[in-house]
Amino acid sequence: MGGEKFTIYAVSDSIGETAEHMVKAATSQFDTNNIQISRISYLESNEQIDRLIANATGQRCAIFYTVVSEDLRRALEAKITEHNVVAADLLSPVINNLQQITGLKPKNKPGLVHVLNADYFQRVEAVEFAVKNDDGKNPWGLNKADVVLVGISRTSKTPLSMYLAHKRLRVANVPLVPEISPPEELFEVPSNRIVGLIINPGKLNEIRTERLKTMGLTNDANYANVQRINDELTYAKSIMRKLQCLVIDVSNKAIEETANTIIEYVDKNKARR
Repeated sequence: MGGEKFTIYAVSDSIGETAEHMVKAATSQFDTNNIQISRISYLESNEQIDRLIANATGQRCAIFYTVVSEDLRRALEAKITEHNVVAADLLSPVINNLQQITGLKPKNKPGLVHVLNADYFQRVEAVEFAVKNDDGKNPWGLNKADVVLVGISRTSKTPLSMYLAHKRLRVANVPLVPEISPPEELFEVPSNRIVGLIINPGKLNEIRTERLKTMGLTNDANYANVQRINDELTYAKSIMRKLQCLVIDVSNKAIEETANTIIEYVDKNKARR
C-alpha cells in the first residue's frame, strides 16, 4: 500500500517495551503499512530530548512515551508543547489513577517491571534446573549447580531442591545408596557447594514406615528396617567425609529452616569467591 509514511516514536527512560507494545496494539487498528515505529530506549538527558524533538519536527509523526522520571517527563513535555508535536503520555494517567485510589506514592523508578521479570525468569530457570537434576538423573549438571544436596532416601532432598529453586538457586541432588557408587562428577564439585543431609534413624524409620503404608506395602520391608537405615547412614556419612562438605541434621527441622541454613552457607561462600 503506497502513500505518505508516518513515524511513531515509542519513548522510554527504560527499555521501552511497554510503549512499543501499546503503540503496536493501537496501530494494528489501522489498515495501513505506512506507520513506522521507532523505539527510543533509556532516555536520560535533555540532549537526547533535543535530538528527538529535532527529528520529530517537520515530519508526520507522534511521540508516545512511558517516562517515569518526573524531571525528564516535564522536560520532554515542555519541548513537545514548544514544537507542537503530537504526543501522548501512556503511563502517567494510569499511575495517577492508582495513586488516587490507593493513597500510595509511586516510586518513580524506571525499569522496575523488568527487574520483576528478570526475577521471575531466574526462578523458572532454577526450577527447571532442579527438575532436570533431581535424584542424580543428570550427573553432567552437577558442576553447574549452585548447591548439590546429597543424602539417603527421605532426607528431604527433592522438597529442599524445589524450595531453594524458588529462591533462584540452581540445585541438584544425588541419592546415596550403599549398593550404588555416587557419580564421579560429584567428586569434581567443590566441597563448599555440596551439602550432606542426615537424619535420626528412629525418625527416618517413622517416615519410611508411613511411606510404605501409603504405597500399600507392609512395614517389615527392608526399606524401613532400622538396621538397614543405620547401614545407609553409615555409608552416607563416609561419602560426606570424602566430599568434605557441610552436613546438616534434618531430623527436627522444617524445610524452610534447613533451606535458610543452606542459603546463608551459599551466600557466604559466594562472597569469598
